[in-house]
Amino acid sequence: MKLSYFMMPVHEKDKDYSISLAEDVEAIELADRLGFAEAWVGEHHCSSVEPITSPLMFLANMIARTKRIKLATGVMCMSQYHPGMIAGHAAMFDHLSRGRFIMGIGPGGLPPDFELFGVTDEDRGAMMVESIDTILKIWSTDPPYDIKGKYWTTRVQDWVHDDIGLGRMVKPFQQPHPPIAVSAMSPYSGMMRLAAVRDFESISANFIGAWSVKSHWETYLDECDKQNKHPDPSRWRVARSVHVADSAEEAEDFVKQPGGAFDYYYDYLFTIFDRADMKAAFITEKDDDPEALNHEKLVDGLVIRGTAESVTEQLLAFRDEVGPFDNLVMTAHDWTDKAKMRRSMELMATEVIPAMTRAIGPTASAAE
Repeated sequence: MKLSYFMMPVHEKDKDYSISLAEDVEAIELADRLGFAEAWVGEHHCSSVEPITSPLMFLANMIARTKRIKLATGVMCMSQYHPGMIAGHAAMFDHLSRGRFIMGIGPGGLPPDFELFGVTDEDRGAMMVESIDTILKIWSTDPPYDIKGKYWTTRVQDWVHDDIGLGRMVKPFQQPHPPIAVSAMSPYSGMMRLAAVRDFESISANFIGAWSVKSHWETYLDECDKQNKHPDPSRWRVARSVHVADSAEEAEDFVKQPGGAFDYYYDYLFTIFDRADMKAAFITEKDDDPEALNHEKLVDGLVIRGTAESVTEQLLAFRDEVGPFDNLVMTAHDWTDKAKMRRSMELMATEVIPAMTRAIGPTASAAE
C-alpha cells in the first residue's frame, strides 16, 4: 500500500497568500521526508480559497526541496491553454524533475475559471482529449507540424530550419512520455473508461461517497473487459479526507470543530455543489435525497478519523467496499493547527499504511 498526498489546496478565503503557499510547501517537504510516494497539486485561477494558479510552477519549486516524492499535477486544466504551450511546459518540467513527473490532466476546474478563459459553453471533455492527442503527437514526431483539430491548430511549418534547431519542440525526459492521469468525480465517470482505453492512470476524488468510488472501479473493469485488457489496480488511486490523532476524542473534536479545517473545506465545496446544482453527484449514500445534503453530512460521511488503529480498520473496510486500490491519496486540509496536521501525516505514514500493508499482503492487488 502506497501513501500519497493531494492538495487542491483549500485555505481560508482571507488567509495571507504567502502563508498559504509556505504551508503548502512545508506539507510536501514533510510528505517527502515521511516517504509519501506522490504529491498532487491542483490548478485554479479565480478562487482565493484554492489559490495555486499553476501546479507546474508550484511543483518546480519543490524539485530541489524534495528527494524522492513524485510530483503530479492534479490536474492541468487542458481546455484553458493551447496544447503547444502545455507540451513545452510539461516536457521541460519532466527534465527539471529528472522524471519525477506525473501529468494529471482534466477538462477544467471551477466555473469562474471557465468564464475567465471563455470555455463555459464548450465541450471541455472533448477539448481535453484533443489537447492530449496533440501533445502526444508533438512529443512523438518531429517538425514540421500541421495538426488541425476542432478547437486548436498547431502549426510549425514555415520556420523549420533544422540546421540551426529552429522548429524543434522539447521532448520529455521520460520516454515515450510521462505517466498521464485523469481524475474521476462523478458516479460511473467516463474518465475511468478513458483511462482503460488509453492506458492512463486514474485517481478518484476524496469528496465523493464510497458508492461512487466503487462505481469508478466497476466502470474501469467494464471498459477493460470491452477492450480485452487486463485491469491493473496499481494504476488506480483513491483520495480520502483522513485525520489521525492520538485519541478518538481528539480526532472527533478536531474534525467536527465548527469553522475548522474539515468543516470549512466541506462547507466551501457544498456551497459550490449547491449553487452549481450538482448535489446529486455528491451524496454520501447512493439512495440519499440530494436536497437533504448539507456540509455537515459531507464531513460526517466522508472524513475518516480516529486513532491509527481505528483509521486502519476503517480504510481496510472502505477498500473492501470500493475495490483493490493500492495507493491511498491523503487529502490536504488547511493547517489551522499545524501540530495536529503534521501529527496526522506522521501517524498515517508510520502506523496506518504499514498496518494496511500487513493486512492486505504485498501481492494482494495483483491477485484481486
